[in-house]
Amino acid sequence: MPNSKIDLSISALQYVEGIQSGSFTAEEFVSSTLEHIKKHDEKLHAYLDLNQTSTQQARVIDKKIKSGSKDIGACYGMPISVKDNICIRDTRTTCASKILDTYVAPYNATVITKLQKQDAIFLGKTNLDEFAMGLTTEFSAYGPSRNPWNTDYVPGGSSGGSAVAVASHMCIASLGSDTGGSVRNPASFCGVVGFKPTYGLVSRYGLISYANSIEQIGPLTKTVQDTAFLLNIISGVDTHDNTTASTASVTGTDYLDGIDAGIEGKTFAVIKEMINDNGTDPRVAASTKKAVSNLEKLGAQCTEVSLDAVDYSVAAYYTITSTEAASNLARYDNIRYGFDFPVQEYEFNSYISKARSRFGPEVTRRMILGGFVPSAGQAGKYFLKALKVKNKLCKELDAALDSYDFMLAPTVPILPFKLGEKIDDPVALFLIDINTVTANLTGKPAISVPFDNVDGLPVGMQILGDTLQDKAVLQAGYSLQNTVRNDLPEVALA
Repeated sequence: MPNSKIDLSISALQYVEGIQSGSFTAEEFVSSTLEHIKKHDEKLHAYLDLNQTSTQQARVIDKKIKSGSKDIGACYGMPISVKDNICIRDTRTTCASKILDTYVAPYNATVITKLQKQDAIFLGKTNLDEFAMGLTTEFSAYGPSRNPWNTDYVPGGSSGGSAVAVASHMCIASLGSDTGGSVRNPASFCGVVGFKPTYGLVSRYGLISYANSIEQIGPLTKTVQDTAFLLNIISGVDTHDNTTASTASVTGTDYLDGIDAGIEGKTFAVIKEMINDNGTDPRVAASTKKAVSNLEKLGAQCTEVSLDAVDYSVAAYYTITSTEAASNLARYDNIRYGFDFPVQEYEFNSYISKARSRFGPEVTRRMILGGFVPSAGQAGKYFLKALKVKNKLCKELDAALDSYDFMLAPTVPILPFKLGEKIDDPVALFLIDINTVTANLTGKPAISVPFDNVDGLPVGMQILGDTLQDKAVLQAGYSLQNTVRNDLPEVALA
């Protein structure tokens, strides 16, 4: 039964403490969260599906706890939501697309198996831009999610539903995917923590592919400590994914241990192209200056640097990802995957064309682009040139990280904007990715930390570190978080 005295705004670590102390049971917390969802999600639209057996699962975990069993996982029945492009066995997985409206996953993603072993409860699947292609969650086939700070505004994307669920306390934490900022962008817009790990630190097995070479599963949480807690569970080598990192430097790493190490003596490069140029909102720039000041008060040194290739990163990113997306989505021909659609009276090509008409406008746009840019006669102008930009960006960033410990920039150069404001201007939407795509193109870890609140809307700061320096990035994020944590307002749901 729901417990009206339960504080649903608590963090993951506070949840574990509450369970261990007997302040509440897993069933009480899950039931209270479901009641909260029932009350608010009709307006916010964070979830596409809810797990109807979550309270029964919580009851089983409570029995294990009460019996004194030592076989209790680290999550203790913690309610977690999952972006609906990550497979959970026997659960509908739509990618927010009508073409997968009835698809039920026959297997678990590796991250799901790992969390289940630690007694996490998956509360439901969250909304996203269709096939994770978008920055606002407006391109979901099932309707947009809304920003809990102001429901007239977008929550960011593509993991918008996950960010909304965490920010509005409709789960303890969530799993999203980040291809060009799809975890960090909505984390910034909704005032939560979003982390993109080093490419290969977390298995992508069971993540429905958009752009294999750069996408990563990452957590959205209420605190940096919670991110470290989840990363301890979901990171590691996976035999199902040969891109996972197996270096000794990350095997067995405890990301929560020493998270309060501080940043005294650390050096931050403040990326000029991500602050002063490219249409940065003056209010976001002012927040960034305040972040620099806060870091310097903690003993860090901050210096403005220039990365020339950043100006070309968005064009390179969309060229590369559209090409990979067109290849990945070619399987959706309604023969191997799809929906109930009879083949009678159709010639082969016209049948596939008709079936694919279920794709939304953004997916269609990127598939057409992805079919064109690597084509004969065009590849040299576009796709190969984009790969050269990516290589140049990697070299510039590696050189900078030889001299500095971290890169700093606002996560998104603008504040959240109103629903519908930019939906018909794809170029304007693409440019919002200017500060986040660098981490994906280079494979580096990056975190978005809630830092400011301007005119009632959140502003996140991004800290980027070197390859496999995820622990150091979390330590820096924790330090920055603690300079403002007690000053930031809480979401007030109507």
